[in-house]
Amino acid sequence: MLYIGKEHVTDNLSPHNPPAARCRSGETVVFQTRDCYDDRLHADGTVDHPELALENPATGPLYIEEAAPDDVLKVKIEKIDLNPTGLMRASTSAGAFCDLVEYRKVRQFDLTGGWVEFTDRLRFPVDTMIGVIGTAPRTDTVMTHTPGAHGGNMDCNKIVAGSTLYLPVNVPGALLSMGDLHALMGDGEVMICGLETGGEVTVTVEVIKGFPMPTPALACRGSFYSIQSANTLDQASRLASRAMLQFLQQTTPMDVYDCAMLLSLKGDLSVCQIVDPQLTVRMGIQQSILDAYGVTLP
Repeated sequence: MLYIGKEHVTDNLSPHNPPAARCRSGETVVFQTRDCYDDRLHADGTVDHPELALENPATGPLYIEEAAPDDVLKVKIEKIDLNPTGLMRASTSAGAFCDLVEYRKVRQFDLTGGWVEFTDRLRFPVDTMIGVIGTAPRTDTVMTHTPGAHGGNMDCNKIVAGSTLYLPVNVPGALLSMGDLHALMGDGEVMICGLETGGEVTVTVEVIKGFPMPTPALACRGSFYSIQSANTLDQASRLASRAMLQFLQQTTPMDVYDCAMLLSLKGDLSVCQIVDPQLTVRMGIQQSILDAYGVTLP
């Protein structure tokens, strides 16, 4: 099995990044990741060589031989193995509460038991997600802390083991990178971070040709989502809703009126994150709706 170690990291997604590894469509690959603090933050708040730290480092990129521009890259997330501990840090500069805190308090959590012991009265099961995962943009270089049409720092807490992510192929080879694991994170990521950690992500990559897909898109736990990012939540909401509307028009006999009404009745519009340079929203529908029209996702 192909293995990409965490020494192969980048702080940007770019068509100019040299591949860390190459594979064929259908292969399974393991990405070893650093945490969003570049593995430099400690529980006491100290940071090793902060001047050298990468923000939200992503491991990769992976070049998939058959991938060509305008294809779709299917990324099946087989499993995620976490480091034994994770960290959170309060922010004084971003997020919904930055004006309410005076310093960057750090908390460390043990993850070895599969539970997050938040207080003596609150414990939550680990539900690991991938914060940064994306392909290279067609021409621009985008920093890994920023989401966009290529994916990137979407911070969607549905990108978990067992889910399947669909990303655009903008350049030959797709150039897939990923990192920024969270052992647990709520919608919005309102305190600027989730429970940040590193680990190993095992994925199977497959090139999809000729299927209409509102990339980035995600199949997870009985639902299908379009994911979009923009400068405002209003813009991101409109983009995610319209991407799903277009997908339904392309794959079912329903017209624009019925598709729009259906999404108003059964659509699930949710905020992924409000803390990155662009904000991210997802629009979901139940897989059973697609099943009713014989729509099979590749």
